[in-house]
Amino acid sequence: MAKLDERAKTLGIDLSVNLAGIRLSNPILPASGTFMPEESGQFYDISELGAAVTKGVAPVPWAGNETPRIAEVYGGILNSVGLQNPGVDAYIENDMKYLADMGMKIITNVAGHSVEDYVQVVEKLADRDEISMFEVNISCPNVSAGGMSFGTDPEMAAEVVRAVRRLTRKPLFFKLTPNVTDITEIAKAVEAEGADGVTLINTLLGMHIDVKRRRATMARKVGGMSGPAVKPVALRMVWQVANAVKIPVIGVGGISTGTDVVEFLAAGATAVEVGTAALADPLAIPRIKSELIDYMNENRFEKISEMKHAFEI
Repeated sequence: MAKLDERAKTLGIDLSVNLAGIRLSNPILPASGTFMPEESGQFYDISELGAAVTKGVAPVPWAGNETPRIAEVYGGILNSVGLQNPGVDAYIENDMKYLADMGMKIITNVAGHSVEDYVQVVEKLADRDEISMFEVNISCPNVSAGGMSFGTDPEMAAEVVRAVRRLTRKPLFFKLTPNVTDITEIAKAVEAEGADGVTLINTLLGMHIDVKRRRATMARKVGGMSGPAVKPVALRMVWQVANAVKIPVIGVGGISTGTDVVEFLAAGATAVEVGTAALADPLAIPRIKSELIDYMNENRFEKISEMKHAFEI
């Protein structure tokens, strides 16, 4: 048992949650793209995580976007990395094997530029016992639709769900983009086609201009904004979606403290993901988990569900 889990147990605190039928020892997960199993494990015991969410996996290696593709901005960072990854075969041999050998619950994030991309990855991994569930990133650009994100149109989102739902009985979560008018419509669309849950939010589209160089800082001009500045938007969207669908929500966006976790759980999330905070501080996740335990202990909450129900939102 992880040390912080032992501490919680000593205090009479049960951090466990049920996420679409999968029991997690605690609700704190790493956000996809910000967690590398072996590298992160050099800083903290990754068994402290409720589950490991992998970097996006594509059917073939993706080189990612041209550089510069990262920029620090007020309240967070911009990125246009472009889902760089070595492809599903390398994933099976490396990250998946490493995490399985560690005894971790694995949530495999799936990326695609076409419906067939998603199908190829899920089909290849559908029967792998090592994987607990999938998180399908429908914030990816659909190349056949001129680069429009799958997640910005309810029918395109539903099409992805239909295509992969038939391939696996494992829980399927769909990661939603906030760059829409009404995120609840996308959530309802994926729920109707058989999604087991949704993760939100992905990054907000943003831009930075280098006034000294007199040009856009990012090679692709724009990028995805993440970090503390997006938290109020993410929290609002989690609350909206949690009240619009019956499937569980994983909340993500600007979480950097234990009380941030409490807020997302109070807003209706079942679990949360920590991303930018862990890039700035490799020890952020165990710190945040410790702060969550402190909050529950100070307020005499014994279970996550008890704490959530204490809020009137």
